Amino acid sequence: MKFFRKFFAMTALALALPGAALAASPDTEPVKSTDPQRLRSIEERVEQLESRPVTPTTAAGANSFNPEISLILSGLYTNLSQDPANYRITGFPVPSGVEIGPGQRGFSLAESELGIYANIDPYFYGGLNYAMHPDDTASVEEAFIQTTALSSGVTVKAGRFFSGIGYLNVQHAHVWDFVDAPLAYQAFLGTQFGDDALQVKWLAPTELFLEFGAELGRGRPYPGSDRDKNGSGAGALFAHAGGDIGASHSWRAGLSVLETAPRNRALSETNLAGAAVTDSFSGDSRLWIADFVWKYAPNGNPARTNFKLQAEYLHRHEDGQLTYDTTGVANTAAYDARQSGWYVQGIYQFMPRWRAGLRTEQLDHGTVDYSSNNARLPRSGFNPTRNSVMVDFNPSEFSRIRLQFARDDSRQSVTDNQAFIQYQMSLGAHGAHQY
Repeated sequence: MKFFRKFFAMTALALALPGAALAASPDTEPVKSTDPQRLRSIEERVEQLESRPVTPTTAAGANSFNPEISLILSGLYTNLSQDPANYRITGFPVPSGVEIGPGQRGFSLAESELGIYANIDPYFYGGLNYAMHPDDTASVEEAFIQTTALSSGVTVKAGRFFSGIGYLNVQHAHVWDFVDAPLAYQAFLGTQFGDDALQVKWLAPTELFLEFGAELGRGRPYPGSDRDKNGSGAGALFAHAGGDIGASHSWRAGLSVLETAPRNRALSETNLAGAAVTDSFSGDSRLWIADFVWKYAPNGNPARTNFKLQAEYLHRHEDGQLTYDTTGVANTAAYDARQSGWYVQGIYQFMPRWRAGLRTEQLDHGTVDYSSNNARLPRSGFNPTRNSVMVDFNPSEFSRIRLQFARDDSRQSVTDNQAFIQYQMSLGAHGAHQY
């Protein structure tokens, strides 16, 4: 992890400098009174309060724990022209446990979420987001604490959370404008990258929005791998800038890099003979992401009509050692791959409650070198693509019904025509979403 050693010292410094803010307290004005009896009365009350035992009730109030609790209910009906059990992205193998593709046919529960968020005290904020998956399993998507009182625009976050890289990665699934994540996110991040990590962000005190962040994490999920080691297995840097153009336009652009160091990361692949094999990769993986978002709302009021243009470009470089067919041939050789992908989408609210959107996307097979395993593994010149169209109806800010069609050419020589009907319902208090 040589790349992240360079900014580790910067991260430690950012943590140390604003720490004094927690101990700061405002100056207090002395009580001015010439009435000795009144002063004595105040002193007696203070003495009585100091002598009382401190309990949760007397310290904060019996009903002080009043967090924001939200439940996102989501369901799907899916119609696919191809068997989803055979889904893969040609030229972009991922571990067998990584969830990619359109999901199962017919009726299903889409990812539903239970969120609990609250201020802990004047210095910290905390949150938990629990996800319930279609296969009746559940997982902790996020469980973190975050500072609220550091000075100089610095915020520190610790726990499990979605990384701040890119634009779409930090968003929960119910915020997405389409049913599924773009192909590039699926191929390079296994849909989303969330890790057990420490994050430091700095918001510059400028009229132009400028945000810089750094993360050090365990590197547990794909494209990393869980490792029994001290220290970190992943790190990230990101920078975002944005602002307004007149009263009707706003924008945000960003550049991010994520580096992981997987060891024995399993990859499910098909060899040149057409047989399924499991390979293993150990080395370094670096992913760059450039993102841009532009929003238009007449006179800054999006209630009736608005438009959003969103695009991201992802480029990954992996190099190290790849073991072909770990349960059979087990031949280990050098591996080097440079691949990329992008998507562009536009969402137009053409009247209150109604939106329509288009998304086009493509992956570039790039250059892949398996060294002595080139004779066993395919190096396809195929570039996976997909095009999607959606329309959704929003009876209120708490409910949405969406219809989506897609032509998915992720598999070489196979076209999957996909149709989705989705509902999303939000119950309870839910915080505002990011830009």
